[in-house]
Amino acid sequence: MRAIGQNTLGGPEVLELVEVDRPEPAPSEVLVRVHAAGVNPTDFWHRSTGGLLGGVPVRLGWDVSGVVEAVGLGVTMFRPGDEVFGMPRLPQPAGAYAEFLTSPARHLARKPAGLSHVEAAALPLAGLTAWQSLVDTADVRPGQRVLVHAAAGGVGHLAVQIAKARGAYVIGTARAAKHDFVRGLGADEVVDYTTVDFAEVVRDVDIVIDTIGGEYGPRSLRTLRPGGHVVSLASPAETALVPVAEKLGFRAGFTIVEPDQGGLKAIAELVEAGQLRAAVETVLPLAQAAKAHEIGGTGRTAGKIVLTVVD
Repeated sequence: MRAIGQNTLGGPEVLELVEVDRPEPAPSEVLVRVHAAGVNPTDFWHRSTGGLLGGVPVRLGWDVSGVVEAVGLGVTMFRPGDEVFGMPRLPQPAGAYAEFLTSPARHLARKPAGLSHVEAAALPLAGLTAWQSLVDTADVRPGQRVLVHAAAGGVGHLAVQIAKARGAYVIGTARAAKHDFVRGLGADEVVDYTTVDFAEVVRDVDIVIDTIGGEYGPRSLRTLRPGGHVVSLASPAETALVPVAEKLGFRAGFTIVEPDQGGLKAIAELVEAGQLRAAVETVLPLAQAAKAHEIGGTGRTAGKIVLTVVD
């Protein structure tokens, strides 16, 4: 089968189209014919450093939407022909940049019928990150005030919608050029972080979703009301914020997304209810994975980048 591989760590140019053996599903796994694969910042990190995958060769990609080709021993929830989407195996390699991948059956869910494979492939990693941060970690409730940093980004634009669907008042930070986009997602306020200090103009926040890290964590503490919570997604280094927050009467912590069939089903329900959509900015064929990484590496995209594998 065709896949994107790399034999050295580095920039987007190290990605190449290769021929590899088609995998076979183990017990409790399914074989998925990949129709589309989402591109995420974690892919850039693993490409350049090896990340959690260790050394080369590296097989990238976790976001997938496709059709079940075969099922392994003991699988009863899916059968060949079922359309599925998900985020298999993270933090272990899944290899979604390929024509086929295998996945534990419970790392997938049925694709919402109204979504194309491209739209569905844009949802799992960023959507689960937003869902697990807002719902499982911070327990967002109706009437709470939620601040989403990089609200036009892959995780941010989905976090805005999920928070609104849960009844929250949402404030997003974004460049002025993206304000209409963020408001269109349902944000109640948008702050241009390039012209004002968000920590000076935002107050009484219950939950902050910080996808940026660095100084954003400490500055976000200034926006919180008593008992407020900063959920950090940028780097494990953000755990240093925990004792600082606790001394001030706040909560803080780093969280990493994990495979979650229940979360995928909840995301699918929001999609089917018309409360959640993935904005796809760029669609490229599998062979242009390097170009997708070049575009994504600029940090200027609004929404997601997706690779198509089956036309």
